[in-house]
Amino acid sequence: MFELALDPSTWAILCAVALAAGFIDAIAGGGGLLTVPALLTAGLPPHLTLGTNKLAASFGSFTASFTYYKKNLFSPKFWASSIIATAIGAMIGTLIVDHLSIGFLNKLLPIIVIIVACYSLFGSLSTTEDDALPAVTRSMKIKQWLQGLSLGFFDGLAGPGTGTFWTASNSLFYKMNLLLNCGLARSMNFVSNFISLITFVALGHVNFFLGLTMGMFIMLGAWLGAHSAIRFGSKFIRPVFNTMVILLALKLIYEAYL
Repeated sequence: MFELALDPSTWAILCAVALAAGFIDAIAGGGGLLTVPALLTAGLPPHLTLGTNKLAASFGSFTASFTYYKKNLFSPKFWASSIIATAIGAMIGTLIVDHLSIGFLNKLLPIIVIIVACYSLFGSLSTTEDDALPAVTRSMKIKQWLQGLSLGFFDGLAGPGTGTFWTASNSLFYKMNLLLNCGLARSMNFVSNFISLITFVALGHVNFFLGLTMGMFIMLGAWLGAHSAIRFGSKFIRPVFNTMVILLALKLIYEAYL
């Protein structure tokens, strides 16, 4: 069993990172782009990093998704196909990652994080101000299943940046405003986080002390971020989204290659 000797200053830094990650994740996604590198730097092996991050992230994604739901910005019934597909994809991805070697994961994670950050930078966000949900069509149901399976799988396999992928792909697939977009993205992120977390716990890849304490700070950050997004709307979401991905892309490229 892996044991981590964690000094108070490192723990405090991880909790501060968690607070910022929760705030960012509730608005634009991508909080895992902060917490996963931080956990790896603290000395956790890749499998344990992914599992512990899922525990911490579940607090934040639940807080954000519940906030959007209470404000009628997410309808579980309307997005039922997305929920089921995301859950299936997350379980498959998590089961697969358990069979990957630590050496492979050490090389894979930084590359995935950089690709996600760069993709997010060049993606476009919803431009409509319409408060209505998209029309229910056969093609929309297909999009829900394809999007849910693929992004759920990615979240189970790697995780960092999944929320940002949801935000960007929602803009591509559905015509709806940014707040509805964020409500869907944060809620689906919770589904994949929770399903993946259950699988990681069963596999024994979770540091509960770090996951629970960081989760508390992520929850606080998510509450602040979700209420800020709802209050200030797209004029607040867009600059946070773009600034976050630019800074993270530069940071990760520097750390990985320079």
